[in-house]
Amino acid sequence: MVVTLDTGILVRATARSNGPARRLVDGLAANSAHVLALSPFILGEVGKALSYPHLQEILRITPDEVHEHVAYLRRIARIIVPQIGIPVILNDPDDDPILYTAVGAGADVLCTKDRAFYAPNVARFCLGHGLEVMEDVALLSRLLI
Repeated sequence: MVVTLDTGILVRATARSNGPARRLVDGLAANSAHVLALSPFILGEVGKALSYPHLQEILRITPDEVHEHVAYLRRIARIIVPQIGIPVILNDPDDDPILYTAVGAGADVLCTKDRAFYAPNVARFCLGHGLEVMEDVALLSRLLI
């Protein structure tokens, strides 16, 4: 299975985490039957989000750990450079590169908690590309990791 994880999931998947997001990332890395597909955009967004001082304080993560986390994601993922098409997520155009990463990778699943990805027009777009949108706990259950 090819899976794209959005920024919110990846931010919660740092080495200090033991929640579903981290278990999902580690499970995908450990199972050669699955592919984690990310893009330079997503990696950049993860690094940017984790560099916010208030988030570093909440997650108790250092700048070095931010760098290590992004490097880990880069190592375990297939990195693709998607072609961005017409806007799909109208209330947050910054989410379109995540959606197009999943489409460009031929992902089976886009894992996100972001409600914008569950809007009817986005759901139709995803359906047309054979892409299922689901949250991390549901994906963990499906993958049995």
